[in-house]
Amino acid sequence: MGKTQIKYEIKDINLAEAGKKQISWANSDMPVLQQISERFTKEKPLKGIRAVACCHVTKETANLAIALKEGGADSILIASNPLSTQDDVAASLVKDYDIPVYAYKGEDTKTYNKHVQIALDHKPQIIIDDGSDVVATLLKERPDQVKDLIGTTEETTTGIVRLQAMQKDGKLNFPAIAVNDSQTKHFFDNRYGTGQSTLDGVIRATNILLAGKNVVVVGYGWCGKGTAMRARGLGANVIVTEVNPVKAIEAVMDGFRVMPMAEAAKLGDVFITVTGNRHVIDLHHFLEMKDGAVVCNSGHFDLELNLDALKAETKDITNIRPFLESYNLKNGKSVLVLGEGRLVNLAAAEGHPASVMDMSFANQALAVEYLVKNRGKLDNVVQTLPAETDMNIAKLKLKSMGVEIDELTPEMVEYLNSWQIGT
Repeated sequence: MGKTQIKYEIKDINLAEAGKKQISWANSDMPVLQQISERFTKEKPLKGIRAVACCHVTKETANLAIALKEGGADSILIASNPLSTQDDVAASLVKDYDIPVYAYKGEDTKTYNKHVQIALDHKPQIIIDDGSDVVATLLKERPDQVKDLIGTTEETTTGIVRLQAMQKDGKLNFPAIAVNDSQTKHFFDNRYGTGQSTLDGVIRATNILLAGKNVVVVGYGWCGKGTAMRARGLGANVIVTEVNPVKAIEAVMDGFRVMPMAEAAKLGDVFITVTGNRHVIDLHHFLEMKDGAVVCNSGHFDLELNLDALKAETKDITNIRPFLESYNLKNGKSVLVLGEGRLVNLAAAEGHPASVMDMSFANQALAVEYLVKNRGKLDNVVQTLPAETDMNIAKLKLKSMGVEIDELTPEMVEYLNSWQIGT
């Protein structure tokens, strides 16, 4: 266990020195969270609160975990994705910050489920979830612990959909903050963070030239918009597939080709899924692809790609390089799968840049504080943070960037709020 007395399960505590440097590096580009952490240190708004965070264990997440501790929370951190964990960061959180971490890169599903149970053994009052696995497990397997729960925060589209399903079924017996729906989260994290880091993951895993390639982006939500924008910026010919007619029109008017997946499968050189849904690339799509087509996922779960069906039509799988496997099919063609179908931006790259996670994790920290301060006062529904919280985060971010903006004059305010003043 090393010098610390806390319990943990990580790869190697001796990686802590390198991890601390990474945490410090990320912190230098997270000025909004820095300011929140400084206030938390003084005010201790989370004193004595038992919290569980199921997130990507990265250098950026580390700074959120540290901020929660500065606020007085008694937290445990587990990994929401087995390929995104940065083992040196996990080691530093344990050794240098006395934060229990149960995560290591490449952990299997059995280990992940064990870590979820360990997290629930902590009897959390607050759950910070990434996909709502911890909340779902608590409701299904430990309903007696619901009484301890003040609330949960969720930062993924997929997780919010699951929470809304719980609410519809009458199972959501506590307030849930949809952090992903805050403007300072999804406008920036999903669009700019996912957009850049996804292409970063593709390039690191393959080192292919994207200019001139046909890149198929499956889904045109905020993550899809960012991915398509960045792919076009690198010179790719971008094709979008959608099931939502409004989003499809938007993609067309943004200048992208839009077509069904069955048609796009024949044309694409690189396929990137960003939907949060299952089997959006299915076996019949794989079989129609060009020989050597590259396929990856930057949605939430690896089930966006039907890899089980693909394996059934595969003679053998060859590991080409880290995070790049060639599925050699019975029909003589090959499909190149990145990061085992898991989030390519975290499996093959480092996830979102710290500057964009700064706003996302500012939302998370303030959401936890909001739940604690309003304990027993909030409805048991999926809800967003107050609009003024969004505005304050944006103001802090602009200030840190040295950007000033105008303010409304009293006359402007009066005009906007009155129906009696004429045009």
